[in-house]
Amino acid sequence: MTNSRLASDSLSDTPYDIANPGDLLRLYYEGAKLPSPPGGFLMVLRVQPEDDGSGSILLECATSSLRYQLDVPKATRSERKRVRDGMESGADPECPRHAGQLLVRMRNDLMCPKCGVRYARA
Repeated sequence: MTNSRLASDSLSDTPYDIANPGDLLRLYYEGAKLPSPPGGFLMVLRVQPEDDGSGSILLECATSSLRYQLDVPKATRSERKRVRDGMESGADPECPRHAGQLLVRMRNDLMCPKCGVRYARA
């Protein structure tokens, strides 16, 4: 027996919006536990870079199994400059938003694996 419905057709697979994304982003950058709107905590399921240089994080509530999408804004000019200056001085490029997180190469760009934001050309 085959299931004729696609996985994306299910309402349970559609992520909900978060009321205060700025507060959650701040906690996420600090590495703290993320509180869930219905109670409990949010777990990170996936970090995905977007085409415009920003990132998105798919979260799931540990209590209710509801899924939320957290959009991460793209890098500012000062953040990109900080990364370029660090690379020119010979240091390993680090994410300006996550303390101690090294940037990884994705095709021709350097991105943070924790937030999905692209910071510089490799």
